[in-house]
Amino acid sequence: MKFSGEIYVLVPGPLNEHAIQRIRDTFRLEPIPTGDAKLVTPAMAASVRGVASMAPVNAALIDALPKLEIIANFGVGYDGVDAKHAAAKGIMVTNTPDVLTEEVADTALGLLINAVRELPSAERWLREGRWPKEGAYPLTGATLRDRRAGIFGLGRIGKAIASRLEVFGMPVAYHNRNPVEGSSYAYYPTLVELARAVDTLICVAPGGKGTEKAVNAEVLKALGPNGVFVNVGRGSSVDEDALAAALESGTIRAAGLDVFADEPKVPQRLLDAPHTCLLPHVGSASVYTRDAMADLQVDNLVSWFSEGKAITPVSETRHVEPKS
Repeated sequence: MKFSGEIYVLVPGPLNEHAIQRIRDTFRLEPIPTGDAKLVTPAMAASVRGVASMAPVNAALIDALPKLEIIANFGVGYDGVDAKHAAAKGIMVTNTPDVLTEEVADTALGLLINAVRELPSAERWLREGRWPKEGAYPLTGATLRDRRAGIFGLGRIGKAIASRLEVFGMPVAYHNRNPVEGSSYAYYPTLVELARAVDTLICVAPGGKGTEKAVNAEVLKALGPNGVFVNVGRGSSVDEDALAAALESGTIRAAGLDVFADEPKVPQRLLDAPHTCLLPHVGSASVYTRDAMADLQVDNLVSWFSEGKAITPVSETRHVEPKS
């Protein structure tokens, strides 16, 4: 689809190549290196009606674009977008839920298995030639057998993880701000209570002030010495110093992490900690899934400018209507 009149879409910083190509084919693409509002030229301010981004979009950038109607975020998490400020100015914000659910859920299970059975360490044992020299890799001290799982954030991805855990024979419980209607899983009103009831804690919680360092020393202590912590949500939801200390001291058994608080920087203590599987934020990083995310991001722009509605609006902006 190509609109009869040019619609300018700003892309601040890097973006998926498939998304960029589709934007070029459909809109007038205006790239800038970062989301710094100072990079917005007077011509951009006078013409840009859409933003397509996987980088932060703050209030200053929003205010620098008086014609802005929609911010299409690449990713299900949109804590980098000031959605409240956008909503106050009548600007739609969209994200890309569902299309990455299965991929991230698969990654969570991979991290769990790797952390529990020490598969990355066992592979290194083989590659370093230690098997013929030193014999079999030592028996692992942990197993998936008889584990009880707790999910912090029972949304789309959390539910997909839960269904996989059930296949493994693991009972599932969860903690959200409120119980999930229709869920048969046991609900715990606090994260500490959930951690105390399980020995496997999987974090899929969104970022933001409400979850910042929610997984802290108290939660990890409650998880216990057989505990395994997996995070495919946001690095900001974990007190990384407390997690490193818990792994070093044996307060918990192991951890599998795909996200970190200050990416791409990973704390040295976590790199050095025992019984960890650490990944460079690859939960949804397959060509198949990233292309699907890109398509949904651009489809939101197309739907907004052709039909006056978004496909996947975020909760803060569901009420937003097109500007007359």
